[in-house]
Amino acid sequence: MAKYLMLKHYRGAPEAVNDVPMDRWTPEEVSAHIQYMNDFAARLEKSGEFVDGQALAPEGAWVRYDGEGRPPVTDGPFAETKDLIAGWMIIGVDSYERAVELAGELSAAPGAGGKPIHEWLELRPFLTAPPTISE
Repeated sequence: MAKYLMLKHYRGAPEAVNDVPMDRWTPEEVSAHIQYMNDFAARLEKSGEFVDGQALAPEGAWVRYDGEGRPPVTDGPFAETKDLIAGWMIIGVDSYERAVELAGELSAAPGAGGKPIHEWLELRPFLTAPPTISE
């Protein structure tokens, strides 16, 4: 069974059809969105295709090593122009086609006005073997 990561972006992805930022949704719209996500995950748990998932807060920082004995370098919190990941879900499925099908369904989570967001999700397979170098 192949594992795929579905990434939900706050920004940085192509514009969604129902592109109203979540901070402008009503509390009922936010609740309906979260319920859709929970129901989707519960259904995948029953089918054995759910591995894990979490929502992420918008704040964060880039961190890198800056040399022996020196503190790590940070950049953040993120500027408006940087990509932010809103959350992620890991699925274990039998095929790439099934992963695309589930990502498409997750993209239909309701947003403003209760209408599907039709947001773009980033779908990435887990690396299952180290890449080989051929000459």
